[in-house]
Amino acid sequence: MSQATLSSNARPSMPAGTQVVPITVTHGDGIGPEIMTATLKILQAAGARLQIESIDVGEKVYLSGNTSGIPPEAWESLQKNKILLKAPITTPQGAGYKSLNVTLRKVLGLYANVRPCVTYPPFVPTAHPAMDVVIIRENEEDLYAGIEHRQTDEVIQCLKLVSRPGSEKIIRYAFEFARLHGRKKITCMTKDNIMKQTDGMFHKLFREIGQEYPDIQQEHMIIDIGAARLAAQPELFDVIVTLNLYGDIISDIAAEVSGSVGLAGSANIGEDFALFEAIHGSAPDIAGQDKANPSGLLLAALQMLTHIGQGDVATKIQNAWLRTIEEGIHTTDIFNENCSTQKVGTQAFADAVIARLGQSPKFLKPAVGGQKNERISIKLKERPLAKKELVGVDIFLQFNEKDVEKMANDLKHYKAGNMELTMITNRGVKVWPNGNPATFCTDHWRCRFKSPDLIPSEFQDVLNLMFKLSLVGYHAIKMEILYTFDGEPGFTLGQGQ
Repeated sequence: MSQATLSSNARPSMPAGTQVVPITVTHGDGIGPEIMTATLKILQAAGARLQIESIDVGEKVYLSGNTSGIPPEAWESLQKNKILLKAPITTPQGAGYKSLNVTLRKVLGLYANVRPCVTYPPFVPTAHPAMDVVIIRENEEDLYAGIEHRQTDEVIQCLKLVSRPGSEKIIRYAFEFARLHGRKKITCMTKDNIMKQTDGMFHKLFREIGQEYPDIQQEHMIIDIGAARLAAQPELFDVIVTLNLYGDIISDIAAEVSGSVGLAGSANIGEDFALFEAIHGSAPDIAGQDKANPSGLLLAALQMLTHIGQGDVATKIQNAWLRTIEEGIHTTDIFNENCSTQKVGTQAFADAVIARLGQSPKFLKPAVGGQKNERISIKLKERPLAKKELVGVDIFLQFNEKDVEKMANDLKHYKAGNMELTMITNRGVKVWPNGNPATFCTDHWRCRFKSPDLIPSEFQDVLNLMFKLSLVGYHAIKMEILYTFDGEPGFTLGQGQ
């Protein structure tokens, strides 16, 4: 690790008494070192008061034998400084390497991913000149829990975990963000027409929490049509809040639609920590060629400056950047003969932004802001525990004969407490009773034993049932207990039930 303080020689605009803020910086892999050098050069010239501690993470750490990609001394720096400005890294191909981005988000509690996607017409060509949308994505759970198991010869499972506290935090953050930034509308995107428990809870919480924000317009869209409309008519959206996987996908859609993924920055926000990065990758194919656009990382750094109370410096840099863009000084990725005047490399682009510090754009909307701390703190609503009762169990079996009638005839004779066999599904589709012979089946079966009247049973009944089934050759590969919560089923029907 190394430390440096940005020079005070270029801080004439900084108000007296502004404190130097310690941050952790990693230069990353591929184009990372080039764009980080350019970004820090601009921050220094603009008078950002930062004490920088550099750490090594990423590819060379992975290849040294550390499968997490981050060494202990880097964790120490993050624990101390709590702010990370991160260039893109390379995760080696092949099994055994965990995503460092996901690790950082989950370990540091960075629950909110904030991605502004803005167009800059006509200076960066786009079909959507009025686009100005912020995507706020849940950042810690959903399918990105990364919990996967091979259960049979033919079936592999990935668990989708969605928690009430996690959903409430990101939804409240979105509403608070909208208020803080003068945004007028929030769109919630889920797939709750299919995933009625997980996505259904997210949508329900959005409606519930939204009642506390009557000043903000609210709507809900199913994610597929929402993504389609975002791609075709992004000007319809203001703030979007959604779950982890959906947010990852539509963030890149929005960035591409806006004109270039290379112009998009990203903030990862938690209660105690924050990470700022460009959304693009390490682009090793152009590494070391002075071609990369530093704008995504620079705009992420401006989010960082605003977060730590140096919004005046962020405004100064953003206006200089806008002036550079509208004067047609562009890197290769956004160069266009119709609206660009000069093709420049990474460092020359940084120099152009520095030369325009103190200037404002003539045509694009100038940035405005002040030296305020824009951190959002979320307090979760206290909720009483529900009355939870065991009313059934889904027992998953590997059965290679694929004869559901034989399986049903074997299993329906076994009961446990008040539970009896009520349904068998394959890949979620009901195949017994009264299944359709056209349904394709694998070797992975869900056998639902449930009280027809939701009369509670005991956990020991479940264990006894599994023991009885094992004696006749049916060995469980997984089970899910079926509960009611205050009398409401905490499980869904089978498809076609």
